[in-house]
Amino acid sequence: MVNMPVIDMIRTGQNIGRLRKQAGLSVRDLQDIFGFATPQAIYKWQQGVALPTIDNLVVLAAVLQVRMDDILGTDTSAKIQISA
Repeated sequence: MVNMPVIDMIRTGQNIGRLRKQAGLSVRDLQDIFGFATPQAIYKWQQGVALPTIDNLVVLAAVLQVRMDDILGTDTSAKIQISA
């Protein structure tokens, strides 16, 4: 068993919501920036139900002026079995 970082979807969603508000952006603002027809994807990100794709994560970090690591919440206590 090895400790490996795992993305915590709930914490990541909380980070997205917090950083969005700190940047003074609404969900609608992000919807327009990403060109989404509806805001559902952004709400799913914030609720920890879904994660942004890598390309959307890169854009989100640029828009929020943070590093991707600041968006992603990780849990480093997860133990994963690695088979050789």
